[in-house]
Amino acid sequence: MLPAPRCSWFWALSSAAIALAPALGQPLPKAQSVVVTVGVKDGDFSGADGHALQAAVDHAAAKGDGTVRIGPGRYLLRNALMLRNNVKIVGEPGKTILVACDGVKVLLACDGDCNEGQITLDDPRGFQVGDGVVIQDERYGWGYQVTTATLTAKVNNKSFRLSHPLYLDYMMRFKATATLAFPVVGGWNVKNASIEGLTIDGNRAKSAQFVDGCRAGGIYLHECEDIAIRNCIVRDFNGDGICSSVSHRTTVENCTSENNAGHGLHPGSGSFKPTFRKNKALNNGHDGLFVCWRVQHGVFEDNEMRGNERDGISIGHRDTDNRFFKNRVTGNSRAGILFRDETEPMGAHRNVFEDNVILDNGTQLKKGFPAASIVIQGHHHDLVFKGNTIGNSSASGSAKIGIQISKHAMRIRDENNTYSHVATPMATSK
Repeated sequence: MLPAPRCSWFWALSSAAIALAPALGQPLPKAQSVVVTVGVKDGDFSGADGHALQAAVDHAAAKGDGTVRIGPGRYLLRNALMLRNNVKIVGEPGKTILVACDGVKVLLACDGDCNEGQITLDDPRGFQVGDGVVIQDERYGWGYQVTTATLTAKVNNKSFRLSHPLYLDYMMRFKATATLAFPVVGGWNVKNASIEGLTIDGNRAKSAQFVDGCRAGGIYLHECEDIAIRNCIVRDFNGDGICSSVSHRTTVENCTSENNAGHGLHPGSGSFKPTFRKNKALNNGHDGLFVCWRVQHGVFEDNEMRGNERDGISIGHRDTDNRFFKNRVTGNSRAGILFRDETEPMGAHRNVFEDNVILDNGTQLKKGFPAASIVIQGHHHDLVFKGNTIGNSSASGSAKIGIQISKHAMRIRDENNTYSHVATPMATSK
């Protein structure tokens, strides 16, 4: 057996480590979070544009975590204010206003090839390094087919480098374009961040391109985790108001999304355990609340969806095990709630609707669409409707049926619902 070591420095260091260690059960003190201020004319960072805002957020992120407080004023952006891990952004409700700049749309001067890291513009006027852009053509003009990126450097008078390569081939013969368009606030692969008290002005009237919720929104998240959006207003964006795509445990509370060209609230594809509570989706161009593909185990509570140009709530492709509680869905152009037409493997199964008010919808029904408060199309099963008020507030309302049920839907539970001014509470399609 070898003798035990007798190094005096070993024991000295060990004793010092013991003396410096915290008492048993006491955690090491956490470094204090940094607080950074931004103002139009004063603050740690000052300026009325996105550069000042982004510099403040990046500074807080470099310290590990922190809070960025944005003072009152209008801040003009040419690209998204990008969220960072562990950074909280706080504005003054109704006074801190982030405005999208006027849009510009031009043709590409040569084909944009898949995986190419730059684009060439037919007319580069109106574009500059740092801008957020959308690249598409007539074939690839929606959803995840569209490329969104930042112009990171100028190659020559007409060409810019991109922050990441093009997703697909965007060809001149299919009228490929680049547009100055972007989410006003965006998060990509961000964790543990929050936004509070911001007003987003999407400048819809001077926007050059509609961009759907797969790639943009007034506030937009992609592949994020544990993000909170509270007490924000998003209006007049040429797309969706608030969208979280492929993001988990997103919380949206006490927000208003109004007069946007797309959906008001859009928990996007592959979102797990979203929480949308006490929000308003008002007078948007598509649905008030669009539950996208594979949105699962979500909670939608005490929201108002009113006056939207399609459905109050739309749900469908593999959107399972969600709970809708105490929402008010009124005055939307089509159904109060629409279950989209899906096959059985893709159905929106095991969703619960409890204590909701679904009244006076179907204000602009088109020929062929059912005159019903709730429309269930396709193969959905094990749906629970409990304690809801369904129909119209007066006999003159458009909805003649409370719940129109597809012949393929199974095990639809009707428990203690109140049907108001409808001819038929529940009807099954032939």
